[in-house]
Amino acid sequence: MDLTLTPELEARRAAVRAFVEEHVIPLESEPAAYDEHENIALPRLAALRALVKERGLWAPQLPRADGGLGHSVAEIAVLYEEMGRSIFGPVAFNCAAPDDGNMTVLAKIATPAQKARWLAPIVAGTVRSSFAMTEPDGGAGSDPALMYTRAERIAGGWRISGRKWFITGAGEAKHFILIARTSDDERKGLTAFLFHADQPGWRIVRRIGIMGPEEHGGHCELAFDALEVEDGDVLLGVGDGLKVTQIRLGQARLTHCMRWLGMARRALELALPYVRERKSFGTTLLEHESVQGAIGDAAMGIEIGRLLTMRAAVALDAGSFARKEISMAKVVVSEALGRAVDTAVQLCGARGYSRDMLLEWMYRYAPQARLVDGASAVHRMVVSREFARLGADFWSWNV
Repeated sequence: MDLTLTPELEARRAAVRAFVEEHVIPLESEPAAYDEHENIALPRLAALRALVKERGLWAPQLPRADGGLGHSVAEIAVLYEEMGRSIFGPVAFNCAAPDDGNMTVLAKIATPAQKARWLAPIVAGTVRSSFAMTEPDGGAGSDPALMYTRAERIAGGWRISGRKWFITGAGEAKHFILIARTSDDERKGLTAFLFHADQPGWRIVRRIGIMGPEEHGGHCELAFDALEVEDGDVLLGVGDGLKVTQIRLGQARLTHCMRWLGMARRALELALPYVRERKSFGTTLLEHESVQGAIGDAAMGIEIGRLLTMRAAVALDAGSFARKEISMAKVVVSEALGRAVDTAVQLCGARGYSRDMLLEWMYRYAPQARLVDGASAVHRMVVSREFARLGADFWSWNV
């Protein structure tokens, strides 16, 4: 119940904030700092990451044994929010999707040999990774039961055929986690496999263009034509693919919320100086009641999202899957981000819509928050089902 930060966590939060202010945010105004897909250019990113490591702020979400700083989920919520204030922040600290979620799940369930081969290079920042689950043509998206990419038994391993799409980061990834069907069992029919980009039997069909800026490696459609994976590269166990997705996607959805809260805060921060100075009808914009109401609503939405995110983080730290808590946070924070950015653009007028301000980048980015890792409609369904199952206990306190 006490949301007071420990002195140690506050010191790290302040260090992350200071680093973002001093080294990351200034890059946003440099055209040369962007790549062709409107993310940070890789040479600039490499220099920034070296400095993050030097400052001792690298990968706070991972256990110390795996190369991280050993923070809990609730603690990284505080840090990710500060990183998220810059559009380049999370990736600078090695806390951006999809690597963030992939490292977290590998740290939790990979064998020591798998960690050495598949996890350590991602933690070091020498390779990127991707998580291949979503499928085209009526295949798996929010419902893994519809998955048709299939792995068939061969001597010493598996042969995989099928298609995936909207696979984030695939264009630059070297290490992949692939979910495929190994049987028709409703609960134990999926399996998670690890493979390297250099293995034969798969290809990138296309990089799918999207409305907003892209992560490194984009969002790709993949085809698998007899990709062979050894038994030692099965993650967790045969038939445990659904469990792997649950372990990975729960916290990954929540870390999205943590980063989006930072962006939502920054949007209002960018608009505030403008409405304080811009005059209209004899007074500043900030003195207009309608402007105050719009800012107040956006700020309250962010704060509600923070509380839901922290509640879900605490539940994860306690060992719960926190399904309803994460779904509620995902819906509220994704919509709070859209509201905050739209409010900021409206308040700044033509300037906010122009590329003179970072708001237009955020404006094109924000709609995906209501889609990635489960659309808002799906998460509302999860919440509804949990209420139908729990009844009055839906609102119970953890004791």
